Amino acid sequence: MEKIRVLLVDDHPVVRRGMAAMLGTETDIEVVGECSNGQEAVDRYPALQPDVVLMDLVMPVMDGVEAIRRLLAMDSRARILVLTSFTSDDKVFAAINAGAAGYLLKDSDPEDLIRAIHQVHRGESSLHPAIARKLLAELSQPPAPKEKGDELTEREKEVLTYIAQGLSNQEIAEKLVVSRATVHSHVSRILAKLQLDSRTQAALYAIREGYITINPGSGRSG
Repeated sequence: MEKIRVLLVDDHPVVRRGMAAMLGTETDIEVVGECSNGQEAVDRYPALQPDVVLMDLVMPVMDGVEAIRRLLAMDSRARILVLTSFTSDDKVFAAINAGAAGYLLKDSDPEDLIRAIHQVHRGESSLHPAIARKLLAELSQPPAPKEKGDELTEREKEVLTYIAQGLSNQEIAEKLVVSRATVHSHVSRILAKLQLDSRTQAALYAIREGYITINPGSGRSG
């Protein structure tokens, strides 16, 4: 079994050790490194080649948001899951705008963390509805969203809805009975037309524009 390689980035040794011990019990996850700040993560990333980076936000030397930007500039395929204690709008917004694929709070259940790691590894977004609602209030509106939304084909709108539901390209392909490559092409065109940078931003756009709604207090969209 090929394991998901995880890099832990947090300035608190106790937190890192606790997460490493917990993740170490998972048969399909391997912690390949621990970093105490964003600069260390940027420096060690090329050698460690993690599949998923668990990133704290408030750290010395270089904070998590700047580290996210630099990691994605280095490797556009980097998959970064924010794991932090902070829920303030500015930090949530900054992390997602920087390119984080998910945002989870440190007091989340271990099962939620494991699930989020797998989702981010599959290229999916992993946002709790409470975090998504914060982002909806802050995320910059793309220019003329109504006009841009009208540019989407019916199939692209269908794919956008599935993205907002957290489905992977493979799952969308199975629902539409098309190839995963076809879905990938749809996703690329959607991001280009809406001038968005990530599936996470596309999901938030879909929620804001009414393609999908979030059930308050639920961990699922519907």
